[in-house]
Amino acid sequence: MIQMAAAPAPQTPPKPAAQPKPRLRLLSGADKRTFMDPLSDNNPITRQVLGICSALAVTTQVRTAVVMAIAVTVVTGLSSLVISVMRNAIPSKIRIIVQLSVIASLVIVADQVLKAFVFDISRQLSVFVGLIITNCILMGRAEGFAMQNPPWRSFLDGIGNGFGYSLILIIIGAFREVLGSGTLLGFHVVPKALYAAGYANMGLMVLAPGAFILLGLLVWAQRAHTGYAEES
Repeated sequence: MIQMAAAPAPQTPPKPAAQPKPRLRLLSGADKRTFMDPLSDNNPITRQVLGICSALAVTTQVRTAVVMAIAVTVVTGLSSLVISVMRNAIPSKIRIIVQLSVIASLVIVADQVLKAFVFDISRQLSVFVGLIITNCILMGRAEGFAMQNPPWRSFLDGIGNGFGYSLILIIIGAFREVLGSGTLLGFHVVPKALYAAGYANMGLMVLAPGAFILLGLLVWAQRAHTGYAEES
């Protein structure tokens, strides 16, 4: 009896290897540099020496420094975004007036929000919230960056410069409050034993010269770290 050979089973073709899904990148390399540079290498206070008045005036306590920092960061980011969106429609001869109008409108909104929700701190900040309009950081980023770059990158630049400004304000505020008042965010941090041993708060730190000294030390430290030197 002749046995028939079994037919070979059909082979299933191998499945193609799954291709990795492309990642959605929110920030490109250039966007990251735009956002990160103002935090250290191109800090608006320690490198560009802008926004000095508020750094001296509102940093006696960390709370006021934080509120001022948030207000400036929001206004800088939004003003850069709005001006970048409008940049192609702004006549060159009146661009400064338009930029000031945008910044002033946002500052008024920020001032009213602070008065509505943190009235005590708003009263301590006094006129300095309104003087955000004259802060050179805002006009510098609007004229020097937002007028030449697309909205998203301009927004990142504004927020990055706001964070860089905030970092210096909070550092100065922390040192001034601890050394000048012995507190941090209103809580006593200097042990009573030190006062009993003869320690006294530094009155200089609650005055503008104390803030100026701290700011000078920060400028020196940042420039020594990065190796930056002014061109003669």
